[in-house]
Amino acid sequence: MPGRNQVFGAIGVAIVGAVAFLYTATHVSGPEFIDPADKNQVTLGQSIYTIHCAVCHGESLQGQENWRQRLPNGRLPAPPHDQTGHTWHHSDAMLVDMVKNGLVPGRTAPPDYESDMPAYRNILTDEDIVAVLAYIKSTWPAEVLQAQKQTTLRHQ
Repeated sequence: MPGRNQVFGAIGVAIVGAVAFLYTATHVSGPEFIDPADKNQVTLGQSIYTIHCAVCHGESLQGQENWRQRLPNGRLPAPPHDQTGHTWHHSDAMLVDMVKNGLVPGRTAPPDYESDMPAYRNILTDEDIVAVLAYIKSTWPAEVLQAQKQTTLRHQ
């Protein structure tokens, strides 16, 4: 018959394991920095972007018109992903999370925020998402890419 300390120890291990599982299941991890230098990845990302993203964010990453002005339903239009938008202000981990899970109030969006951004976790693999982000980043000027890289490395 196990002793009291063994029972409490087993319960403690179970709790730590459950917390670790929940954390990894809800937090997106990814590469240290998504580098757009891999031309094969950029080409794959461009094709995925064209199929899944361009309808809202534009063929040329230009976003929807008046993307900073709320629509009648209170939501914002899709922002651009070129250097004129704010995509490059976010870390890679945040961008992967946004694509994978949509905009989640309190995590990747302000509390109570509603968005038309769908979650792609059941449509795209993590590798597909990374390829799309590599494509987007491949269009940015060097100084914008460097600023986004610094943001990514700061938020790890």
